[in-house]
Amino acid sequence: MMQRAPQAPPMDVRQDDLSSPQTQALLRLHLAGMHETSPPGHVFALDLSGLTAPGVTVWSAWSGSDICGIGALKQLDDRTGEVKSMRTHPDHLRRGAAAKLLDTVIAHARVLGLTRLSLETGSGAAFEPALALYRRRGFVDGGPFSDYEDSGFSQFLHLDLAADAPLAQVRSSLSSPFTK
Repeated sequence: MMQRAPQAPPMDVRQDDLSSPQTQALLRLHLAGMHETSPPGHVFALDLSGLTAPGVTVWSAWSGSDICGIGALKQLDDRTGEVKSMRTHPDHLRRGAAAKLLDTVIAHARVLGLTRLSLETGSGAAFEPALALYRRRGFVDGGPFSDYEDSGFSQFLHLDLAADAPLAQVRSSLSSPFTK
């Protein structure tokens, strides 16, 4: 008789005030990774002070006491938002943390009445898994937005929130916690 491996506790997404050592460590890992995989002058990831600025909401995904990932929404104006600081902890890759976080960001943007979500990310193999996730959620390639400029390294993706939401995103928005 085969014995089953123990299952990880269910993953829970909650708003994060960035005060926990686990969240801060993952943010440091994220920033270091961005500097390792991006040319000088092409890292636009927010640090701790940027993520605690007004208009920025951060969520983290947890499995028991383990942090699985982080993601944020920066509200640019009353109609547009930017996805920021999406990072999965290396111990939790390919377990759905990034998808849950992105679904939470999208759902919260809809609750705020935003009509467009945009993001900037880099080019190359390190960015491909994230790009695939964004495209599965309906983001499409587009031009620079906000203060970004076309650099040849950056990629810009946009999601039209005014269009009808796919059923999976609607279901997600009904169960996404915004103020846990």
